[in-house]
Amino acid sequence: MKAIQVAGKGAIVYLRQEGRGIGLYAKMQAYALQDIGYDTLDANLALGLPADARRYDIAAEMLYAMGVDGVELMTNNPEKRQQLLDNGIQVANRVPLIVGRCAQNNSYLQTKAARMGHMLPI
Repeated sequence: MKAIQVAGKGAIVYLRQEGRGIGLYAKMQAYALQDIGYDTLDANLALGLPADARRYDIAAEMLYAMGVDGVELMTNNPEKRQQLLDNGIQVANRVPLIVGRCAQNNSYLQTKAARMGHMLPI
């Protein structure tokens, strides 16, 4: 939100796709597996769920409804970019989303980078 404020323009497209699209109940089940040592990806897979079930065609429709057909996309997730492109939204630039890295989230971020292709600084 701050980046949009600084730029003086932008939009946030919110999609209710809790837990990478698997829903809140399954997300809680995945957390229980993570508590016993599974990483974020393996927990979903162990539950018979996809690594990431989110869809971004809805985001493309929302952008089109606002008259937007191109964006600078703030994300580390290459799938978001690709799905927007696949749905006709031009992505002029991908802006990295830098979050705080700490002992509590380091393994999670490493999994996202190494196993899910997220573009994160090492």
